[in-house]
Amino acid sequence: MRILVLLAALAMPLVAWLSNAGAFGPDNGTVSGRYPTLLVAAGYAFSIWGLVFLLDLAYAAWQATGWRRRDPTLARAAPWAACGFVLTTAWMPLFSQEWFWLCLAVIFGATACLARCALLLSRERLAGGRPLGWAWAPLSLHAGWLTLAAFLNLAQVIVAYELLPSDRQLPWSLVLWAAAAATLLVLNHRMRGNLAYVAAVLWGLVAVAVRQWGHALPGADTSAWIAAGLAVVLAAQTAVLRHRRGGRHTLPARPLSPVGK
Repeated sequence: MRILVLLAALAMPLVAWLSNAGAFGPDNGTVSGRYPTLLVAAGYAFSIWGLVFLLDLAYAAWQATGWRRRDPTLARAAPWAACGFVLTTAWMPLFSQEWFWLCLAVIFGATACLARCALLLSRERLAGGRPLGWAWAPLSLHAGWLTLAAFLNLAQVIVAYELLPSDRQLPWSLVLWAAAAATLLVLNHRMRGNLAYVAAVLWGLVAVAVRQWGHALPGADTSAWIAAGLAVVLAAQTAVLRHRRGGRHTLPARPLSPVGK
């Protein structure tokens, strides 16, 4: 399984390069531009994939060597990581071919797998187990970006298949924003303020706000303010959760009273 994780991590940047070179059809930016939505992010946001792929490669090599091969937490995370990497790889050519329903299933599946990894590794950190930062940071960053990207992808599927009015996107976009906010806040709460996860989400939310403030679609300014507001709420939640964690860790233990007193 550890070798499968490494091979899947190698496949992601290779397929991304082929996708951007047009090997599977139009690149992702071209396809995305055909279906404008109120949740689309500015183009620069997708440069985060370079960092995600690099860190995933570092994690994949690290987890396959030394004492990490026998670590039980990494063993539990490995199948989920491998599945998440394979699904991330598969999404790219599928999106180029505009197989949007399959894309949607794939990206939500990848999100579930990587979120599972982030939860497992966050619990290990909170429990004071072995330092697994080379797994926790890459997989949490990947999970954070995918959690937001899945809802952006859902919005494009709605527009592509004309499931809801594309000239009046704000009402149903508000529902997507509410679902995205609930998912992000619940996952971050369960991880007690995961900085790597939140960093990826904030990067995406700011990019959505930047894009929507200059967008011609009706309701774009409202969507931009929602993205910015959600970024503030998520950052505040993280600060509160981490402050509570620090307080619990620094409180001295209450001395036990002698028996009979």
